[in-house]
Amino acid sequence: MSDIPNLDQNCFRVPTPDEVFRDKQSSHKPRILLLYGSLRTRSFSRLVVMEAARLLEAMGAEAKIFHADGLPLPDSEDASHPKVQELRDLVTWSEGMVWCSPERHGAMTGIMKAQIDWIPLSLGAVRPTQGKTLAVMQVCGGSQSFNAVNQLRVLGRWMRMVTIPNQSSVAKAFLEFDDNDRMKPSGFYDRIVDVMEELVKFTYLTRDRSDYLVDRYSERKESAEALMKRVNQRDM
Repeated sequence: MSDIPNLDQNCFRVPTPDEVFRDKQSSHKPRILLLYGSLRTRSFSRLVVMEAARLLEAMGAEAKIFHADGLPLPDSEDASHPKVQELRDLVTWSEGMVWCSPERHGAMTGIMKAQIDWIPLSLGAVRPTQGKTLAVMQVCGGSQSFNAVNQLRVLGRWMRMVTIPNQSSVAKAFLEFDDNDRMKPSGFYDRIVDVMEELVKFTYLTRDRSDYLVDRYSERKESAEALMKRVNQRDM
């Protein structure tokens, strides 16, 4: 290690398979929270999320959908607002998430972004999204696009989430649902099945070891330096 002089040996860790898989696997169902980005009476992002929730439950997961009706704009109310607390409690409960937004003006909707903006990077000493899995989807009014899912991926990384490789974009979503608001058989539906299947797999893989997976050298080093500074203070 003599050729890495900038490395703090006290904070350096060598990742090993034994460390990654040391913890006993949880036996409860994977807990998945689903968010959608429209308040319309017939919201296609909500209908997609409902189909996704049915699939997740068929795959053995526990799925909960957050409805953003009544959620205030970020910073327009205190975080003690009941809808904000409901959202944050569900985020804390979850082990993985699904974000589905309509594309509006080439981007995710304000409704979608407001929900994500109310989710803090930290709640006290807890980072409520860090290490949790994420699947991103979008619905389009016209031809297929990936603008919204690309933006959602950026946000997922910023929230320190494990965003799965697969994704879904439903083109001309108004043609994909029947009169009972159930999705018709199609390649779009099959892709949603793929995405939910992958999300459940990644959630099983990571949920019991997310703390280890997101443990970082720089943060260990920062914490060690803060401790040394405190311990070495002279008595006042």
